[in-house]
Amino acid sequence: MPFLNHPFIAVVVGLTLLLLVRWLHVNYGERPRLFWAWAWLPLAAGAALTASAIVSLAVSSEGVLGYFVRLSVVLDALGGFAYWLRVYPHRPLVYLAAVPAALSMLLLLPRVSHDATAWYPLALLDGLVALVAAVDLFSLPRRKSFSIDRETVRAASLGQPHPVTLVVSNYSRFARFVWVRDGVPHELEAQPPEFRLPLAARSRVVLNYQAHSRRRGAFTVPSAHLRVRSRWGLWQRFLDYDVTSVIHVYPDMKQVSEYALLARTNRLSLLGVRRTRKIGQDNEFERLRDYTPDDNYKHIDWRSTARRQKLTVKDFQANQSQRLVFMLDCGRMMTNLTGELSLLDRALNAMLMLSYVALAHGDSVGLLTFSDEIHNYVPPSGGMHQMNRLLHASFDRFPRLVESRYDQAFLYLAAHCRKRSLVVLISNLIDEVNANQVGRYLGNLSGRHLPLGVLLRDHRLFDPAEAEAPQGEALFQAAVASDILNWRNQVLADLDAKGVLSLDVYPENLTTPLINSYLEIKARHLL
Repeated sequence: MPFLNHPFIAVVVGLTLLLLVRWLHVNYGERPRLFWAWAWLPLAAGAALTASAIVSLAVSSEGVLGYFVRLSVVLDALGGFAYWLRVYPHRPLVYLAAVPAALSMLLLLPRVSHDATAWYPLALLDGLVALVAAVDLFSLPRRKSFSIDRETVRAASLGQPHPVTLVVSNYSRFARFVWVRDGVPHELEAQPPEFRLPLAARSRVVLNYQAHSRRRGAFTVPSAHLRVRSRWGLWQRFLDYDVTSVIHVYPDMKQVSEYALLARTNRLSLLGVRRTRKIGQDNEFERLRDYTPDDNYKHIDWRSTARRQKLTVKDFQANQSQRLVFMLDCGRMMTNLTGELSLLDRALNAMLMLSYVALAHGDSVGLLTFSDEIHNYVPPSGGMHQMNRLLHASFDRFPRLVESRYDQAFLYLAAHCRKRSLVVLISNLIDEVNANQVGRYLGNLSGRHLPLGVLLRDHRLFDPAEAEAPQGEALFQAAVASDILNWRNQVLADLDAKGVLSLDVYPENLTTPLINSYLEIKARHLL
């Protein structure tokens, strides 16, 4: 083909063939036999054409053009190493190459520039640097010389350190200095983020770090990254190892453990939980159990203690086997932030806390999450194992910028929950359309179920209205906010007229009033 005699055309054709090989590798790289059956010919032809054309240009070009052609040859070689082999020059190579570059400035001196042989020592030094770099390049290890394994627990808590272990193995006969970094997503923060260590020949090292989660959800950690340098440290190579792990970050359950501890020591008032006077015989004896240091001395059964020769206390029970179903709105109304958490995050924390309280009282708890569609439904069930189901159904649920379909949610609830239950709807109402829907559907539940509407307050509405002696623009903001709050109070009054219980609180203060409402309902036997 005569047109290939032109170096520029040969370069274009050669690079096109190499790009074809890259496309084959992306699409058929997992099937080596098929890949090499199609790729060997364009790979060989592309490499030959590109190399011969570049050499021809480097030899035949003179002056400024020759300088740039030779520079491009070096840059193309480095770019090829980086693209295909992920090999890059290391810092010592840059320092080593800077020596002849600095000495070449001597050629600008008048006495040296007139000497025709002055560049010979510099050319010899350049060749020596290139030879050393080329020799050291072949000392880079292959990918099979190392392996990385990851060991971690699937479940993690929001904001709590999560231990992760990396096992790095060196199968080669030489010691290597390596950098190891795990490929955690930006939602997880690794401490420390990178390990630098010498790795002995045919050895294995165990690296431990803590992953801190910034948000709940399911996160995939796809690969671990290893960087190794050559024997003399002139080159470095980046290697990726596929060790995919999935970490589920659940809401922090610290508040649940605090509630359990205070409940055992009869100090729930520290959390704001009120003592509710029970109507009827809810303090009936349930069982005997061994004494623990947190128990009240008044509950010790001395006859059983004398008979067993071991401290024994009485447990009491309240009304059990009642049902509690949460309806969580995951639409656009729940996207507002209070501090660092969205309204849905606040609602989930309160839901999980009340679920624990209800399950501890022997009730059954269920969950329905929805926005423009039904996301999850957990049928009501009792026992502490239900907490795991509720956590798994809600930990990766986030608010969406869509309009919530209350009609679908209540129709789904009516079809799947027929027994009388305490239905708790947690939402945020700021417009009349949604308020009318919520009022209508909660009112229809009254009688068959016991509905409780939880409306979350917005500080941007209440703060201007509660400002003292506003002036100027603040006065108009206070007037508009007061008008909206009057409408909101009317919505609450309409719910009360329809027999719907209501709770109007700030999101950050939701947990305690919600628990108090539940305990009051239990004490008054409204279910």
